Amino acid sequence: MFNKQELIKLFHERALKFGDFTLVSGKKSTYYLDGKQISLHSTGLRQVSLGLLDLLSDVPFDAIGGMVIGADPIVGGVLVAAAELNRSLDGFLVRKEPKGHGTQRYIEGPVKPGAKVVVIDDVVTTGGSALQAADRLIEFGCEVVCVVGIVDRKEGGAANFAARKIPFRCLLSIEDFGIPAPANG
Repeated sequence: MFNKQELIKLFHERALKFGDFTLVSGKKSTYYLDGKQISLHSTGLRQVSLGLLDLLSDVPFDAIGGMVIGADPIVGGVLVAAAELNRSLDGFLVRKEPKGHGTQRYIEGPVKPGAKVVVIDDVVTTGGSALQAADRLIEFGCEVVCVVGIVDRKEGGAANFAARKIPFRCLLSIEDFGIPAPANG
């Protein structure tokens, strides 16, 4: 069973850092959330996986995945949690560049054109990585039914997904850590 307070505690203990940081989006920040410190930890991955399945319980979808590296452990965790709940679910990974050999595809895994898919991102700032994954999936022929994140920094990601008419949900927001959302977020 998903325990939101346990996940928040793990973020405080393992993944929330304060200082001067430059984010992938290029934005400057006084704090950094290292999502891999959660998704590459047994209890963290379990909480994230169960939480995402709860969050998506009313969304019909066939597969879940996201950009390589960041989404890799989360996809695996969600698939195992789904199996424990007797739910059949496929996973996929989206490459930044097409594979240079074999299938030479951006999309890896058993997902097929026509599938209803959910895109995962660990920490959502502007949503750029998730939107890149969504674009690749749409080009492949999938229907992106939702983007989910572990933490929403509330810095424009939700608005960017809304502008593309892609539903967005998140397990936590930066406010869950006692950090106020930016005025422009």
